[in-house]
Amino acid sequence: MSESISRRGTNRTATASPASTGRAVNVGLWVVQVVTALAFVLAALGKFGGDPMVVATFDRIGFGDWFRYVIGVLELLGAVALLVPPLAGLAGLAFVALMVGAAVVTVAVAGGSVVLPVGLLVLSALVAWGRWRSTARLWHTLTRR
Repeated sequence: MSESISRRGTNRTATASPASTGRAVNVGLWVVQVVTALAFVLAALGKFGGDPMVVATFDRIGFGDWFRYVIGVLELLGAVALLVPPLAGLAGLAFVALMVGAAVVTVAVAGGSVVLPVGLLVLSALVAWGRWRSTARLWHTLTRR
């Protein structure tokens, strides 16, 4: 009998409660969201500021300055959306798509390194996955009749 009591006590202290695990995951996701949002704000500032490397990359793509500005606006809006709880998962999902495009263009057209777009893709995918429930709730709210 004392053995089962001892085991129960050990199991309680050795295993984190679901509530504390959920809280830790939520805090971790917020850290990822903030870091990702900051990275996209910095990327957008480079596009709006006319960073010569960024301008040269968009010139090689062939769409002109208007496309650079459109991508910058998408990055800024997405960065804000990453910090709005109901929109964070959707923003992560949108950034996954944007970063797939960025990685493909980097390899096929710009000839540069894909480390940054792939890194941002992974962070965005973490947010999209971690905030999937809020995305599902948003979808349900928007499509409810």
